[in-house]
Amino acid sequence: MVMAPAAERILLYDGLCPLCNGAVRFVLRRDRRGAVRFAPLQGETARAILGRHPALEGVDALVLVEVGQGSGMEKVFVRSEAVLRVASALGLPWRAASAARAIPRVLRDAAYDLLARTRHRAFGRNAACPAPDAAVAARFLP
Repeated sequence: MVMAPAAERILLYDGLCPLCNGAVRFVLRRDRRGAVRFAPLQGETARAILGRHPALEGVDALVLVEVGQGSGMEKVFVRSEAVLRVASALGLPWRAASAARAIPRVLRDAAYDLLARTRHRAFGRNAACPAPDAAVAARFLP
């Protein structure tokens, strides 16, 4: 494990994907404690994080980076596990989604990958990462 930027949780997402941007808006509306920060996969924060984790090279999925309190150590989670950990961070009722961990990860990730492969056909692609509203801009990293 290695040092991470000063944040408890950072969700890396495809900034050019309308579905991924919708997921970010979903989290923003429900994360009243501000537990999750965001960085597009196309940005410098994501490049730095992914550079520290070579196993994630070429990843085209949601990535959640959790920074240990006090230790500064980071753990990364991808695909369905990233989604479930974000849901847990949102508190109730979203924490109940962790019951999906009873489904083997290989099956959860297969469903995630199917959606990921078809998301651009189904939802299109943005020409650029949308700028966040001023009210939440501080939660977005470059």
